[in-house]
Amino acid sequence: MSKPLRITAVKGMNDILPPESARWEWLEAVVRRAMAAHAFRNVRTPIMEHTQLFTRGLGEVTDIVEKEMYSFEDRQDQHGHADHLSLRPENTAGVVRAAAEHNLLYDGGKRLYYMGPMFRRERPQRGRYRQFHQIGAEALGFGGPEVDAELILLAAHLWAELGIRHWRLELNCLGQPDERRGHRAALIAYFEAHQGQLDEDARRRLHSNPLRILDTKNPAMQALVEGAPKLIDHLGEASRAHFQAVQDVLAANGIAFAINPRLVRGLDYYNLTVFEFITEHLGAQGTLCGGGRYDYLIEQIGGKPAPAVGWALGVERVLELLKEEGVAVPDPVPDAYAVIPDAGGVPQAMRCLRALRARGVAVQMHAGGEAGLGSMKSQFKKADGSGARFALIFGADEVAAGEVTVKALRDGAGAQARRPLADPATWADSLKSPA
Repeated sequence: MSKPLRITAVKGMNDILPPESARWEWLEAVVRRAMAAHAFRNVRTPIMEHTQLFTRGLGEVTDIVEKEMYSFEDRQDQHGHADHLSLRPENTAGVVRAAAEHNLLYDGGKRLYYMGPMFRRERPQRGRYRQFHQIGAEALGFGGPEVDAELILLAAHLWAELGIRHWRLELNCLGQPDERRGHRAALIAYFEAHQGQLDEDARRRLHSNPLRILDTKNPAMQALVEGAPKLIDHLGEASRAHFQAVQDVLAANGIAFAINPRLVRGLDYYNLTVFEFITEHLGAQGTLCGGGRYDYLIEQIGGKPAPAVGWALGVERVLELLKEEGVAVPDPVPDAYAVIPDAGGVPQAMRCLRALRARGVAVQMHAGGEAGLGSMKSQFKKADGSGARFALIFGADEVAAGEVTVKALRDGAGAQARRPLADPATWADSLKSPA
């Protein structure tokens, strides 16, 4: 009989296992506290949407839509109709769709955040995967520059809470659609005059999306791009004032930044402020967090016109940076480990453990196998390996006396005392690890 084929995970889609998963949980807990401090509320959208949401919202000539989306045709219904669906490559469009569909802005603006997996079909590498995870903050229905600055300050607050020190902030202003049209015409004229220096990607985008040429990573085109017309020279008074107001708030809060006129982001829906937090400690995948204002997206996907601004960060990249910077992430361990020498003590032990857990004590119970619970020595070895501060010994003598022995495994190792089995509430708090 042939050996069954070993099934593994899809390339670029990774399992997250203990103890690494504890780092994810810690990061998510820090994010929740930061979002609560800024009055952002959680939103959860499907990982699958109609493909049209992304082609209309992100732009048909973006890299994501052209090359990276996981899209497919659903099964036909009884009328022969089949939906075109895609796994979400990002979540701003999904959040905006949900807000428009459920009329979420009927009573004013909303501050929302999300966490979850996204999907892009690209070559897996450090910090870039086919299933990756993002945390995002979106402020819908707010048009003022102070909200742009608030979103940036929220991200900076998060870096401080996480202990991330090595980052820099870049800003740009993309203006409004009519201003971009003037800049677009100037860009096309400029690049048409230098067609011989354009690579294949740039030639393809010359008339469909010339702004994206400015974001090229091709070293051979850097000098050409540096000499291209700058969008900031095409901005009107209102766009300049909005951008300056953002800068004023950041400066007043001690947030250092640099203006990068080539920063355009990869999605078509942005206008006015765009920004990126960048690190030099992750090699080529240096963008930790990016976003900007997208005042026309809600209307673009069928909702009532409303301004909006937001950002998204890559969870895998942030966790990588935490490792690079040596940030210590707590590894959760139980407060106590239950040592049960004899199977006859299991019922009383489990009743006690249940009462302790109800009082907030984390307890790991020893579990045996077909051969039994194992020797005291082997159980104590596992108790020590668990990281628990105490061992709870449910020996035959203790159980017969209606007691349990509490033995210190760390501080004051070896010290022990008996406690009543009938009333764990009176001694539960003494087992809890310091906060």
